[in-house]
Amino acid sequence: MRPYHHDSKSRSFSSKSTLAWERFMFMHAFIILFVVPVLNGFPVPRTRTLITTKRTAKRLQTGRSFGHVNQPRQYGKRYGTLSSSDRSLSSVDDETTATNKATYVNVTEIEEEIQQEQEAVSQQIEQEKEELQAAVKEVKDAVVEVSQSAKNLGGAVISNGPGIFAKFFKLWVSEEMRNDVVRRRKWYISDWTDGFRKKQLVIPAVLFLYFACLAPAVSFGTISSEITNGSIGVAEYLMSSGIAGMLYATFAGQPMAFLAPTGLTLAFISGLFRFCSLRDLPFFPVYSWVGIWSSFFMIILGLSGSSKLIRFCTRFTDEVFNGLLSVNFIYEAVSSLRRNFVRSDPMNLTMPFVALSMALGTFVSTMKVTKIEATKYFNTKVRTAIRNFGPVSIILTFSLLNLLPWFQKFHVPTLVVPDTFQLAGGRNFLVGLKDIPVNIRLLCALPSLLLTCLFFMDQNISVRLVNSPDNKLKKGEAYNVDMVALGGINAILSIFGLPWMCGATVQSMNHVRAMAETHWNEETNKIEIDSVTETRVTGFAIHMLLASTVLLLPVIKKIPIPVVSGVFLFLGRKLMTGNTFFKRITDAFAETKRLPDDHPIRLLGRKKMNAFTGVQVLCLLGLFGFKQIPSITIFFPAMILFLMGIRGFVLPKFFSEEELVALGDPTPT
Repeated sequence: MRPYHHDSKSRSFSSKSTLAWERFMFMHAFIILFVVPVLNGFPVPRTRTLITTKRTAKRLQTGRSFGHVNQPRQYGKRYGTLSSSDRSLSSVDDETTATNKATYVNVTEIEEEIQQEQEAVSQQIEQEKEELQAAVKEVKDAVVEVSQSAKNLGGAVISNGPGIFAKFFKLWVSEEMRNDVVRRRKWYISDWTDGFRKKQLVIPAVLFLYFACLAPAVSFGTISSEITNGSIGVAEYLMSSGIAGMLYATFAGQPMAFLAPTGLTLAFISGLFRFCSLRDLPFFPVYSWVGIWSSFFMIILGLSGSSKLIRFCTRFTDEVFNGLLSVNFIYEAVSSLRRNFVRSDPMNLTMPFVALSMALGTFVSTMKVTKIEATKYFNTKVRTAIRNFGPVSIILTFSLLNLLPWFQKFHVPTLVVPDTFQLAGGRNFLVGLKDIPVNIRLLCALPSLLLTCLFFMDQNISVRLVNSPDNKLKKGEAYNVDMVALGGINAILSIFGLPWMCGATVQSMNHVRAMAETHWNEETNKIEIDSVTETRVTGFAIHMLLASTVLLLPVIKKIPIPVVSGVFLFLGRKLMTGNTFFKRITDAFAETKRLPDDHPIRLLGRKKMNAFTGVQVLCLLGLFGFKQIPSITIFFPAMILFLMGIRGFVLPKFFSEEELVALGDPTPT
């Protein structure tokens, strides 16, 4: 067999064909294995596909070719012809190119959308930034404008403030109120400094009047605790008296007048408590709203200058009203002493008689030391010192006597006060004003009208007695300022559920006499007032001590009740001094020739004078009896108006004007 032989040309062609064929098969396998699966959706990760797509788009943009796709064409061009495999590869290349172009278009659209969104966001940020800058600028301009307006307003207020306030004051405040303010304003500093200049009068007056104000507060507090089932007790009366007294001494027009609890206000509170109990209403909210309404009415009355109407309350009404207060003090003292006899063993009345002796001893001793200036004993300085410090010394002496071991076996009762300060029943300090419906709050204005009448009459009568020409006060009156001050004070007390305070005639008159400088008139055989130190210091100090008493309750418990009763007897009897009503009662049995020439008996005759006095006695008994009926005591203020009606419309029919003038009770014009 002939061996296989190749020539050089055949070998060259054969080697070239073999190499071309190998390259073709390698590329064909590469395309089939790698390119076609990718183009037909080979499952690759999404992030990877996105990266690949971006790279493809980048290559298309830069004009770079995919070598493994275009390579067959290079081979086809190189060798001059394209086989079927080449054609199939070319079709794949075309499809790949179309796909890449589509991908490029999609990526371009996405990039354009992203770019548009970024531009929109940038524009929105720029717009918001411009709006914010505009708003900041507007705020700055507004601040500058407000600052300038405030500056202009401040300058206007500084320059025109007094005139604006004056116009407002004239618009809402009556001429009488303005006159009161002008009259007392110039004396306000003097009202304080004068008290520090007359320490020899101030100190003893503060000590004595402290006990004079303490006794009613404790007594009425004890009675109130019983009739209100413990709702308002001694602690409330002590605190209310102290706070009201200090405020009144600071802001009132007439500082010589005092505020204190009175039997009339206690009677009204008693009636209001019974009404709430019957109607099943909470007491304290009703109490507070009645007080708030009454305070509002009093402030309106004061600002409108209504105190000028008190001139229609003549001396007839004043004397009966003050007589009622005197009788009420004496009645309370006697009732306290009587209870000792009622509650004691009939076979052993030692304690009641010892208590009676202490009360009478306090009363008589106090009366003696206050009248020592009219005696011939000692010199003027000693008599003045005894008069000033005597009442306090007597109270302390009897209180210390009751502490002695050999005296304690009589078991004389002492003041009943709590050991520590707390409100009755442990209630909150502030009253729940919203605990009753709105309609009940409005209806509380009806009973407040009666209370306002009581306050109006009691306050003005008390202050008018203080301003009496007989007392020789020099700084002038301010009835309307006093009324406004009383209204504001009672509003505060009402909010806290504390007992109302009112003008106290007994304490006020004793305050005037304690601050008076007197001398003995040998011609008339009477003590006459030279001058009175008008000061706010005494009233403020007395009531500050009274308010601080809530911290000294264990000490106050040592004071015997009979001593307090003796003080009540003294205050009631002292108020009768100067009341021509009581003087005419005693003069009714006097011999005519022993009476002065200007006495009503000499001018009118005994019968005419006794008829006038008899009407006053009947009015006094009627008021006292009316006050003793618990179910109608809430209407007691109407009885005072009834007195004014009797004087204004009934008495002129039986007495001529000349006779009324002779009786010291002319008709006001």
